[in-house]
Amino acid sequence: MGGHHHNLTLILLAATHVAACAATVDDSSDIGSADVRSDRTYLALGDSIAFGWTPLVADQTQTDRFVGYPEVLDDDWHVNLLNASCPGEATGGFISVDGADNGCRANRELYPLHVSYEGTQLEFALATLDARPGTAVVTIDLGGNDLSILNDRCAGDPQCLQDGLPVTLGEVATNLATIFGSIRGHYAGPLVALTYYAFDYADPIETLVIGLLNQVITGVANATGAIVADGYGAFQAASAAAGSPCAAGLLAQLPDGHCDRHPSRQGQRVLAGAVRSALGNAGVQVD
Repeated sequence: MGGHHHNLTLILLAATHVAACAATVDDSSDIGSADVRSDRTYLALGDSIAFGWTPLVADQTQTDRFVGYPEVLDDDWHVNLLNASCPGEATGGFISVDGADNGCRANRELYPLHVSYEGTQLEFALATLDARPGTAVVTIDLGGNDLSILNDRCAGDPQCLQDGLPVTLGEVATNLATIFGSIRGHYAGPLVALTYYAFDYADPIETLVIGLLNQVITGVANATGAIVADGYGAFQAASAAAGSPCAAGLLAQLPDGHCDRHPSRQGQRVLAGAVRSALGNAGVQVD
């Protein structure tokens, strides 16, 4: 997930208006192989949050040092994890090799992912679901990088941000509908959409913008029979006593005392807990 700079505070007026508002698999040993723990697969999709990206890992070729909430969940579930997430993935790039991207394609050129594949993440997901009919659960977090792309494109111009937020959220809604609908065409099991946390719950504009994005995610999830995991609420509750996600240790702590915007290991555990709770509330048991 890319950074949401404080320039987003300039888009309150636009935000309030918005409130009304397929991969060739190149790793055959991963898909359909006989050496997995079971034929029940956990397919994780999304951006840097699911990937477990953190600036604290200096050598980005050491993929096993990036631990996202899917890896936390995999420790508890007797299933085979395929984490296809990509740092910098946006909804457009998830669908098309020419879609809007916040660094995923560049990352894939330079560094390995948890799972190797060609083409788009959506294509890989659909190929996996076809090859593994025993897939037990699919999770996805996606949309935060679309806001980052808008912020970077506008370079702080308030009118650009005002005009661009409704358009961006509309694109996210359209793309997520395509993504969730495509997945549903290949898979009828538990599909969990994780909402985004805020970096500062005391910032009313930031929480408004993230809230609007989460409304889009929730709306598409509800329309496609997906389960919504409340990452926003989980981070808020876990950081309430400390005053902020940074102070609560939910974000990666930088050497200078500040926090990166990506989750720490503790933050990933909180997000994993949100997914577990959502599945439990839906009566779904993954083991």
